[in-house]
Formats: sequence, structure tokens, C-alpha cells
Amino acid sequence: MSDDIAAQVTEVICEQLDVAPGDVSLEKTFMDDLGADSLAIVELVLALEEKFDVKIPDDEVDQIKTVGDAVNYIKARLGQ
Repeated sequence: MSDDIAAQVTEVICEQLDVAPGDVSLEKTFMDDLGADSLAIVELVLALEEKFDVKIPDDEVDQIKTVGDAVNYIKARLGQ
């Protein structure tokens, strides 16, 4: 995960879920691998929306299950 968006997403995830950067990789799932519950997911989504100035509709949050999903979603919204 060397690109800038992935690094920023990782930073937000570490902050929100209180995990070490070394524990975060693109294939990790938020709930199973990183220990997030539904409230933590909501807070994470809000933090990502604020950080990247994007809106993630509630019906699309369920489709974002891994770190890679989040990175790809944000890249798509930012046109990258």
C-alpha cells in the first residue's frame, strides 16, 4: 500500500479502530480481521467522509467490507 490514498485511509483506520498500521492491509476485513463493530464502522465512515470530502451513502456502506474496498471506493469518488 504505497499510494497516497491507501496511506491516508490506513491512517484513518488506525485512528478510528485503534489498530497498528502493520495490522492493516488491503485484504483485511473491518469486522472479522480488525475487530470493528457496527458503531465503529459508522464512525469510520464518517471519518473517511470528512477526511476525503466524499459522501458514502448508507446503502453503499454495506458493500465496503475490506480496507481495499474502502481505498477503491474513495479513489473512484475522487476520480483516481
